[in-house]
Amino acid sequence: MIQTPSAELDLTSDVAHLTAVLLDIESVSGDERGIADAIERALRPLAHLEVVRDGDCVMARTSLGRSERVILAGHIDTVPLPSTAGSRGTVPSVWDGEVLFGRGATDMKGGVAVQLALASALTEPTRDITYVFYDHEEVEASLSGLGRVADSHPDWLVADFAVLLEPTDGTVEGGCNGTARFEVRTAGKASHSARAWMGVNAIHGAAEVLVRLRDHEPATVHVDGLDYRESLNAVKIVGGTAGNVIPDSAVIEVNYRFAPDKGPEQAEEYVRQLLEGFDVRRTDVAAGARPGLQHPAAAAFVAAVGADPKPKYGWTDVARFSALGIPAVNFGPGDALLAHTDDEHVHADAVRACLRALVTWLS
Repeated sequence: MIQTPSAELDLTSDVAHLTAVLLDIESVSGDERGIADAIERALRPLAHLEVVRDGDCVMARTSLGRSERVILAGHIDTVPLPSTAGSRGTVPSVWDGEVLFGRGATDMKGGVAVQLALASALTEPTRDITYVFYDHEEVEASLSGLGRVADSHPDWLVADFAVLLEPTDGTVEGGCNGTARFEVRTAGKASHSARAWMGVNAIHGAAEVLVRLRDHEPATVHVDGLDYRESLNAVKIVGGTAGNVIPDSAVIEVNYRFAPDKGPEQAEEYVRQLLEGFDVRRTDVAAGARPGLQHPAAAAFVAAVGADPKPKYGWTDVARFSALGIPAVNFGPGDALLAHTDDEHVHADAVRACLRALVTWLS
């Protein structure tokens, strides 16, 4: 069994050991100060790096005059700890043979450990590298540390290519789907349920919305060599005031995951056409990102990883890089399906393999 080392970050230790140390620092969104302090302390002594801090976002970069600059980015926060008794996906971490359990094991402290190991080891990389360790990814987009530093330190987010070390099971996942949320409202007329004929039931009026969504066939869209599968679903419904009142209003919340061939306005128009005749209000939207695999740095990266790239169906911060004009991909250790689960874990060899691929690409 692997033994977890001390709480200080030794960036020269085995990257799987380093992952365990990071897991042992609780860093639920809004409480990233401790892990940001530890990362900053570990990076400051490295003479080949310039280091800055913005709130609980820590950034470091080389300045070797290389012809290309790449960004390696990862968030240091996690979702809240599991509440289920006996869960192993908590803090502190737990080793079971070569499998590491703990909150953030896949999302995404394994990827952060890889970033830190690279920052220490690559003193003469073939490309200049900017490392970004940012806060507040697991909460509303307006709080994102990556979004904040894009405004406060825009020069630090200038690059030719970016890799976001979100979990991808060691496969390059290009771009990402966009996501939009809508409220669909139906109106009725309240009455006593004993005299229902005097009212109009708004919940019953929502049935047609649900039928259209149920019968909708999601598209698979080919974008820059990858096939993005869309989805459009009701995710919440609210209505009614009491057990003896015919409801006069109902609200269905709808989530649309749309391929990166379309922008937010096109996505909204698509939903409005499907739900024509109903009161549709967009409440939130985040554009997707095209994969950008045609870029030379991306092609070289895919070759170094040695596996065919796949599309990213969920939204990730590669979209923020895309908005800045930087092609970006997702690549990191661990199975994304385990993220946020009460059994969150990563295999030590998955973290090591991710590190080896990036060293090959950058050396």
